[in-house]
Amino acid sequence: MRRNVHEVLTWASSFLHAHGKEERAAEWLLCHHLGTDRAGLFARWREPVEETVYERFAADVRRHAVDHVPIQYLIGHEWFYGRRFLVNRHVLIPRPETEELVLGVLERLPRLFEGRERIDVVDVGTGSGAIAVTLALENRTLSVTATDISEEALTVARENAERLGARISFLRGDLLQPLIEQGQTVDVVVSNPPYIPETDAATLSPVVKDYEPHTALFGGRDGLDFYRRFARDLPLVLGTPALAAFEVGAGQGEAVASLLAAAFPEAEIEVAFDLNGKDRMVYMTRKN
Repeated sequence: MRRNVHEVLTWASSFLHAHGKEERAAEWLLCHHLGTDRAGLFARWREPVEETVYERFAADVRRHAVDHVPIQYLIGHEWFYGRRFLVNRHVLIPRPETEELVLGVLERLPRLFEGRERIDVVDVGTGSGAIAVTLALENRTLSVTATDISEEALTVARENAERLGARISFLRGDLLQPLIEQGQTVDVVVSNPPYIPETDAATLSPVVKDYEPHTALFGGRDGLDFYRRFARDLPLVLGTPALAAFEVGAGQGEAVASLLAAAFPEAEIEVAFDLNGKDRMVYMTRKN
């Protein structure tokens, strides 16, 4: 029996709803399998869906609903700052909160580095490369380096940079170590490090804890381990003036600010709130 787009979408939406998943995911998956966008999907509302396409689509609906596989891993991409980034199980799925971190960095650069023709930036723990690629494309004065401890993640980031036309240098290593080992200094450090407390693991959705890489999620018992390491190592790589920008977990802003203040007593440190009113970004500015 040949089902049309409307019938297929109705079944999938109901199935997802029954399993506690967002019904809109049915549209995303069907667009993916039909090779179209949302407007194209509704333009084909009464057209039949090939049986082989339906079977692949239905299998993915079940994988998301029953096995909790993230939609982004099923369709192979996520949108970030208006660009399509490839993702897989080796990288964290980019989130809207991180877009706010990038925007905050871009807004602060002109004031801090007025007149500079080149600003050296490192994105630490780049994952899919979303932060590094976006910064490089949004501000052409930036010379961007991206680091990650995972070679698999760097493979994804390199592909995204190449696809989107961003010139980025990639280094494999643990946090700032690749720069420290080379004696390299930079003007800007930006990072969305792992910050979920290990004690919160049991409360996470299976979509997150069972599929996204744990090395990109958990930051030790209290979630602050990576910020402690940044506070220790940042003086070795930051010049003057300088900017350090971090995404943090809700409720961690003041703790991270205190760690940075201890390392840079002369710096200006700001805890910024996201669109939902949660403390999600910390910016450290070091002026001349």
